[in-house]
Amino acid sequence: MKPAGSAAPAEPRGELRVVGTSVGREIELLLERLSGHVGRRTPRVLQVGSRTLVSDRNEPNWRNLIAQRFGPRARFVGLDLLEGANVDIVGDICGSPRTLAAKLGEDAFDLVICCHVLEHTRHPARAASNIERFLRPGGLAYVATPWSQAFHAAPDDYWRFSVRGLMLMFGKLKIVSSFYSGGDVGLDVAYRVVRDGQPDLDPRAGAVEQGLFQLVLDHEDNRDILARQATERLPVSRTYLPTLFVNIVGTLKA
Repeated sequence: MKPAGSAAPAEPRGELRVVGTSVGREIELLLERLSGHVGRRTPRVLQVGSRTLVSDRNEPNWRNLIAQRFGPRARFVGLDLLEGANVDIVGDICGSPRTLAAKLGEDAFDLVICCHVLEHTRHPARAASNIERFLRPGGLAYVATPWSQAFHAAPDDYWRFSVRGLMLMFGKLKIVSSFYSGGDVGLDVAYRVVRDGQPDLDPRAGAVEQGLFQLVLDHEDNRDILARQATERLPVSRTYLPTLFVNIVGTLKA
């Protein structure tokens, strides 16, 4: 018999695991979540930074993915700073809520996609706030940003983010998935850090991530790598800092 007033023992926590996945698989899971959220209703989807560029040939075509999954009645809006292919509305996600509402309408979105955009914004926290503002309660946001990537000005390049940095900016979201992905052309490799099947967002998990993401080479190995470069590069070449993206999926708290 338990002594009166004694607390129940804490449930044991599962083992911290690194799970291999792919961006393609994570997108499928995202669309399944969206389908569960909207039910029989057709979703309203916003893509921030939607303009299609030649350099985006390996990026998902979100408009087609949504149409294939939900049919032609799905309402898809492409927002970008500049006119171009796949752009429905020209506007700045960092703009005032009133200005954006005038362009996007008052109807909330079931999904907001913001991939490889925040690093190019002057005010990423303002962009995050607007994304949350235009989400329907229970709606989903998918955000992908670089943790490490070569400088790429489009039109400029300002920031790099960690998962916990994104969590600070998107404080109104409950994070339901997070994963890391690479940036090599034609290579769709990603992985998640989970415990009990859920993303482990405790800062203590950072010690595991730190060990995963560091490439530590001794002096001789460094010299060998530089000697094998096809062209002459500085010692701060991308060999030392592979491209790595952080991805989160969050749902707006009711």
